[in-house]
Amino acid sequence: MAEGWARHFHKDCMEVWSAGIEKHGLNPMAVEAMKEAGVDISRQYSKLLSEISHVQFDLVFTVCGNAEEQCPVFPGTTQVIHRGFDDPPKLAEETSSRRKKLECYLRVCLEIRDFIKNLK
Repeated sequence: MAEGWARHFHKDCMEVWSAGIEKHGLNPMAVEAMKEAGVDISRQYSKLLSEISHVQFDLVFTVCGNAEEQCPVFPGTTQVIHRGFDDPPKLAEETSSRRKKLECYLRVCLEIRDFIKNLK
């Protein structure tokens, strides 16, 4: 979701990459929440950091606690900033209706949107 928002708001001034500690695939509920919020992320795909190791990052954002705890050390002057968000799949476990599950994703989606939108 963060990659989708960064591309949406900052495509003219940022080269955006997204990768994780583990590869989980693109979550269909995340795709649906982002679509409902106005951004299509259906062409994005789950990547490991090792798959984009050729990229030299100026700035790295971690957006979940697990990533902050396991975030690798980046060489040079890469700045790492952590901004934790609730994990939508974990939030969605608490409810049984599909719409309530989607609302969990939407809440986090909009929180990420507000954070990414205000990056300068």
